[in-house]
Amino acid sequence: MDLLRILIAILLPPLGVFLQEGIGKHFWINIVLTLFGYLPGIVHAVWVIASR
Repeated sequence: MDLLRILIAILLPPLGVFLQEGIGKHFWINIVLTLFGYLPGIVHAVWVIASR
């Protein structure tokens, strides 16, 4: 299941974080990072999914 979440996180980083954490602080942090740049959003999303 984590592999699927990581693939989703590469395509849509906030969605990957939402599936892992729900709407919480990591979700909002990821939205801000994705707005600043797509790559920081991907890195954060993969980190959140891999660390849990």
